[in-house]
Amino acid sequence: MGLTKTQIFDYKQNRLASVFKVLAHPARIAILQYISNEESCICKNIVEEIGLSQPTISQHLKELKSIGLIKGEIEGKKVCYCIDLDKWKQMQTLLNTFFDKTKFNCC
Repeated sequence: MGLTKTQIFDYKQNRLASVFKVLAHPARIAILQYISNEESCICKNIVEEIGLSQPTISQHLKELKSIGLIKGEIEGKKVCYCIDLDKWKQMQTLLNTFFDKTKFNCC
């Protein structure tokens, strides 16, 4: 069996690509901004705040959870979301390392 394209890149390159892919949608950025500005877990207001349908919001939340930036806890019939601070800091370090190592030496 041959190599898949992702196997020729290292862990950090694959991780960054996954993060950038998930963050490439403006709705996900809006959701992250909304959740990160709240002082407690968000259970219901995301749909009203963002202005997209519940199924669409759910899909975006699923994508954000897939890279670990948010976590959800079940409370009765609701799922409440908040920023996963440990993953958030890891992601921040990964991005800072990427940008800090970038050299801008072209015209």
